Amino acid sequence: MSNIDLIIEERATEIGNFLVGRLLPFRQKRMVGPFIYIDHMGPVKLNERNNFDILPHPHIGLSTLTFLFEGSIMHRDSIGSAVEIKPGAVNLMTAGKGIVHSERSPEHLHDSETYLHGLQIWIALPKHLEQMNPEFFHTSADEIPTWEQDDVQFKLIAGEAFGRKSAVPVYSKLYMIEIKSKTERQLTIGEHLYGESGLYILEGGVESDGNVYESKQMLVTKESQLCAFTIQADSTIYIFGGEPFAEERFIDWNFVATSKTLIDDAKQKWKDQKFEKVVGDETEFIPYPTFPKK
Repeated sequence: MSNIDLIIEERATEIGNFLVGRLLPFRQKRMVGPFIYIDHMGPVKLNERNNFDILPHPHIGLSTLTFLFEGSIMHRDSIGSAVEIKPGAVNLMTAGKGIVHSERSPEHLHDSETYLHGLQIWIALPKHLEQMNPEFFHTSADEIPTWEQDDVQFKLIAGEAFGRKSAVPVYSKLYMIEIKSKTERQLTIGEHLYGESGLYILEGGVESDGNVYESKQMLVTKESQLCAFTIQADSTIYIFGGEPFAEERFIDWNFVATSKTLIDDAKQKWKDQKFEKVVGDETEFIPYPTFPKK
């Protein structure tokens, strides 16, 4: 019997002036462990006529994790963080009771032709921490646990797995793992996983129970501890997972919470422009969207 419960295909979704491939949330699977949004950005070519510009916007009740393969993003937020995100590093911004941030092409690249490619992820916070004070942490690429086994390269981007712990400071039991292989290999890694798991194929493919799955697909397992598959040559995959929360999470625009009241309060606060401004990016903002009546 196959251990694959669900196959999720990337769906094109617009964020600001930019298209991403959305994996989560999905109508049949709103979350995998504490992961509530997973977007695949690019690869897209940027130039002086087409820069990456996500204007200041708010969040509550979650952590955002940005991990780039190519390119660069300038992150600024309302607690004063100003960091250029580069490939291999991890930016974790925890919104808690509320934060505002912008994501733009760095000014020194505005007149250059570059590519942007990476993952942007939302991780829901445990109920007792969803109103914590906002935080921001930048973890450099050389701080991320990386190892090789049987010619397969592993990287523990966030969380705990394989008896290792990432330096990225998360707030629930989870894991985000990168696996790369230049040759075809059989992998049995379920003993190192827990909770729920989703396997995202960035490039290449995997085979499971005689079925071949290709890039831009996420495979959600029935049982993470039975996770075994063949990774094809020249493949890169990511495994997201962890312990699911007991409580339902509500999502409205950029807000995540266990309570609709918290979301309604945040919506009104943003409409009234009572959130703190992004330091160094105070003049523009994304209005709360007007959704068409059904």
